[in-house]
Amino acid sequence: MPTRMDNVGIAVRDLDAAVAFFTDLGLEVVGRDTVQGEWTDTAVGLDGNHSDIAMLQTPDGHSRVELFHYRHPEPIETEPTRPNEIGMHRVAFEVDDIEASLAIAARHGCHPLRGIAEYDGIFRLTYLRGPSGIIVMFAQRIGG
Repeated sequence: MPTRMDNVGIAVRDLDAAVAFFTDLGLEVVGRDTVQGEWTDTAVGLDGNHSDIAMLQTPDGHSRVELFHYRHPEPIETEPTRPNEIGMHRVAFEVDDIEASLAIAARHGCHPLRGIAEYDGIFRLTYLRGPSGIIVMFAQRIGG
């Protein structure tokens, strides 16, 4: 039985760009590595698995994002996920200041899909396209 969620893994086109985006938002790199060999082939289920990875952690230390870029097998480009598609949807972060977070994202060429919405006087929310087309949600608590 699971005891906690450890991390969310995201394959990216450019590891350095993705790390820069998430560290500018305040996440901390807690490790980087290049992995390959029989153990990764077995764990991931891909023969010849060879990838560069970076593990990032939120400032509160409770959540982590693992970013990885495949050297082998060749990364497969896909269309960016849309919010209503089945499957892995988005990564969400609670932020102190949604405008400041959007300004940081904009420095990386990442902008809201539409705008900022308010949910029931509790949160201000927005979705944006992050690096490699990842959907990222920012949520700023305003009450409730």
